[in-house]
Amino acid sequence: MDLFTYQAEQSPAGKLLADRMRPETLDEYIGQEHIVGEGKLLRRAIEADQLSSIILYGPPGCGKTTLAHIISKQTKAEFVQLNAVDASVKDVRHVIDQAKMNRSMYGRKTILFLDEVHRFNTSRQDALLPAVEKGDIILIGATTENPFHYVNGALLSRSTLFQLYPLNYEHALIALRRALADEQKGLGMLPIQCDEEALMHIARTANGDIRRALTALELAAMTTPPRSDGTIHITLGIAEESIRRPLVRADESTQYDVLSAFHKSVRGSSDAALFWFIYAVEKLGMDPMVFIRRLIVACSEDIGLANPQAMVQAVSAMEAYHRIGWPEAKYNIAQAILFAVESPKSNSITKALSKISETIERIRSAEVPLHLRDAHYKGAEQLGHVGYKYPHDYPGHYVEQQYLPDPIKHEVFYEAGELGSEAKIRLNQQNRRRSR
Repeated sequence: MDLFTYQAEQSPAGKLLADRMRPETLDEYIGQEHIVGEGKLLRRAIEADQLSSIILYGPPGCGKTTLAHIISKQTKAEFVQLNAVDASVKDVRHVIDQAKMNRSMYGRKTILFLDEVHRFNTSRQDALLPAVEKGDIILIGATTENPFHYVNGALLSRSTLFQLYPLNYEHALIALRRALADEQKGLGMLPIQCDEEALMHIARTANGDIRRALTALELAAMTTPPRSDGTIHITLGIAEESIRRPLVRADESTQYDVLSAFHKSVRGSSDAALFWFIYAVEKLGMDPMVFIRRLIVACSEDIGLANPQAMVQAVSAMEAYHRIGWPEAKYNIAQAILFAVESPKSNSITKALSKISETIERIRSAEVPLHLRDAHYKGAEQLGHVGYKYPHDYPGHYVEQQYLPDPIKHEVFYEAGELGSEAKIRLNQQNRRRSR
């Protein structure tokens, strides 16, 4: 077959290469070996046609819909597909009614594949719950968002959660080579000579998105004029023209995860903290202020009095960002981030606040000791509001006296750490306690 015959048969009336090459069996499925590899739970359930309700959670292009497609090919159950974006409660109830009829009249199970299940609001998810509980339908929910944030807890507890991971360029390479070799569904009928560097470029640029990689390969093959000997030579230059760098999708879960990675990196890695900050702002389009606010919090939560200047740096970076904007302020923010990461660390403030919250819950209410109460009015002495010792009248501007309510008067909430400036505070605390 020549290129013109291929174009006439496959495009636009025929299916695209990515659709033709979609796996029909688990043996053809690429990636996710941790759940569908030989002997794995999900694979055993699919092969035995004994699937129970599941949630497939993973990023776009990782194979959730393809896995559902394979299940639809292998199951003897009625397979129904809905998209949560446009499916209504009425649609869901219709599927449930049909499922009940199939079960009662024919003893046949119904599998409902609900794509983008995170788009289902609470009422629509609630409509599904009784049918899932009774076994009238077997739910396959697919989501790119964290299901613990977006899926009804009761529905989630009645389903098995399988997390799918992003595919990488090696997975894309497998798909590309398979398409070049397949004479039935792929490009194997064409005399294509594809340079290895061209294939690698498509695979790497697709960033694990197999559909995108196959679409680029097909575009390269269809738009490259045959040479005098009839071969279609796909070079690196042609590959570069056929696929462009993708924009990274920054959904809500991704933003939370990146922000979490940034904060955790502030506790231990300058390189990682800077990386996640710049990646989030320049690649994901996130607001720099989100990271500045988190940095300011971290300066008290994770550094505290071990280096009080960390907060000064962070607040100054925020001021610089407001005054000069992005991208110029990236240098000021980066300075504050590095200062924070390389500072001595202390979580004494965090621990003190936690202890206080626990104590408040335990004691419920607290009476202010009489000698600490306001005495700036006539008659205060008659009410017993006397006995306060003014610390500045004593050596070292400190005097031992009760400051906490009676039930917890001996509690210690703040215990200074041993690093940085806090070491001096710790020594001061120890000296005071010895003087009691």
